[in-house]
Amino acid sequence: MTFDSKKFALKYASIYTSVLAVILITPLVIYVLLLLQIDKAKLKLALEEQTKRVIESMDSYKNEDKIYHFPRYKEYQTALYTHQYDEVFSTLDFEPSSFSEGFYQDGDHYYLIYSLPDRYYFGSKYLIVSTTHTANDIYLFALVTILAILIMLFIFSLLLLKNFSAPFEAMNRQLDNFIKDSMHEINTPLSIINLNVDLFANKHGENKYLQRIKSASKTLATIYDDMDFLIKQGRVKHTTQEINMSEFIQTRVDYFGDVANLKEIKISTDITLNIYYNFSKIKLQRIIDNTISNAIKYSNDTGEIDIRLYKKEKKIYFEVQDYGVGIPNVKKIFSRYYRENEAKGGFGIGLNIVKDIVDEEGITLQVDSKVKEGSLFCYIFNP
Repeated sequence: MTFDSKKFALKYASIYTSVLAVILITPLVIYVLLLLQIDKAKLKLALEEQTKRVIESMDSYKNEDKIYHFPRYKEYQTALYTHQYDEVFSTLDFEPSSFSEGFYQDGDHYYLIYSLPDRYYFGSKYLIVSTTHTANDIYLFALVTILAILIMLFIFSLLLLKNFSAPFEAMNRQLDNFIKDSMHEINTPLSIINLNVDLFANKHGENKYLQRIKSASKTLATIYDDMDFLIKQGRVKHTTQEINMSEFIQTRVDYFGDVANLKEIKISTDITLNIYYNFSKIKLQRIIDNTISNAIKYSNDTGEIDIRLYKKEKKIYFEVQDYGVGIPNVKKIFSRYYRENEAKGGFGIGLNIVKDIVDEEGITLQVDSKVKEGSLFCYIFNP
């Protein structure tokens, strides 16, 4: 019943942030890819320059020197290989995957293979110059920028949508307070009607007019209880206790006797005695009352309703079967405010509440219905 502005703002702020993030981050991704390409190009250029320095060093060697001190560098590793790919000299800490001339990457290793000209370079044909490099600074920049964009967008979206939803929140708060006050105002006269009808019946006896008043007040009470449950849903924690389901269901059947009698509907019961279950009385009453009242509502005059409670393989089965108009589309009846027949009255919230309860409590609900033949609602309570 209440407009949840926090959930609304969070939900749509997330969506709004996601859409804007895609729009803003896409250029950033392209920019980062360009940075990586530039970084790679710089590495290649540095390796080419280092290759030239090594070749110049080898070119400056004279045979009479007898000993050649191969240049070593802190940031670079070098190697010489023959035509047969035999190692002549190497400071590499990895094995090249190829000896074709070109620029290569192997994990964090970037290396350049240069095919030496046909002159004497210690019997070698291939010069390899390598360095170790990571683009962590680029990735870190991208990550920090993306996080900053997402955080700023989310905060901006949250503030924007919060301000946008503020009037709706105020309006719904007023509506919620109005409904609460209305429910309170309805409860008092409804209690007075029921009390005075019972007193009048005890003094003057039952008649068809009293039956109609009783039936109408009980139908109104069921709607009132549904509305009350709906208002408190999510706010009030319903405590569980051991319930004698046999007695509880029989009590609710007796309660709806006047409503059924008004349409001359016979309610037959087959209730196994002393079946106990730990559950919330309020939730159980919503399941029972809505199922029985709907069975009466959609039964034909002078029809029948069968109510059963039994145990099978440690599971408890509660069944309500009518032989009335049936349900054309079973899935739709659990939607809020949906009514199978507008002429039957009600707000279309009863079975929606029932569906919420069975989903929340892990109760299995099976509905079997045929048009013009009736419906069977079967609730299976797991141990």
